[in-house]
Amino acid sequence: MALEIIESCVNCWACAPLCPNKAIYEAAPHFLIDADKCTECVGDYADAQCVAICPIEGAILDELGAEMNPPGSLTGIPPERWAAAQAEIMAR
Repeated sequence: MALEIIESCVNCWACAPLCPNKAIYEAAPHFLIDADKCTECVGDYADAQCVAICPIEGAILDELGAEMNPPGSLTGIPPERWAAAQAEIMAR
């Protein structure tokens, strides 16, 4: 059981200090999670702390590759509406 940070990470440093297991570390081009240390905060917190603080939708995946903060989860804007708004802006 371990989470994964992917390339959409912007290295903002929000997550690293919150990890109770020190599993998150700076790497290039983005932060990474040491799978041997990551417990998804089970036993320490109700929710994974890196996911709770991450400002980038889709930057952290669970062990099955599912986005922990999927598109729309942080902004409250459904992906379909966001795509429609972007298309409308581009059409102007």
